[in-house]
Amino acid sequence: MRKLEDELKFKTIKVSQKGQISIPADIRKEVGIKKGDELLLVKKGKRIMLEKSEKFAKKVKEEFDDLIYWNEKVLRRLWLNKEDEIWDEYLKSDKK
Repeated sequence: MRKLEDELKFKTIKVSQKGQISIPADIRKEVGIKKGDELLLVKKGKRIMLEKSEKFAKKVKEEFDDLIYWNEKVLRRLWLNKEDEIWDEYLKSDKK
């Protein structure tokens, strides 16, 4: 079981005149952020969150895998629908 201290870490950082921040070295090391890595900044209301882009992309992909599966299942049912064939025949006869 994880302890709360393992989950939360607080650091105070300052914003430069140009709006830049520096992520403390110990946090960069723990999270695996290296020079040149892309980070995603998410804003909701007055809150912001930083996350490694690749990590976020993996989470989104995993969440959308189920959605893709169910969409394909529904589409397969529609494509194999005999009424669709009737509709196709109707459209062909309408063009004559």
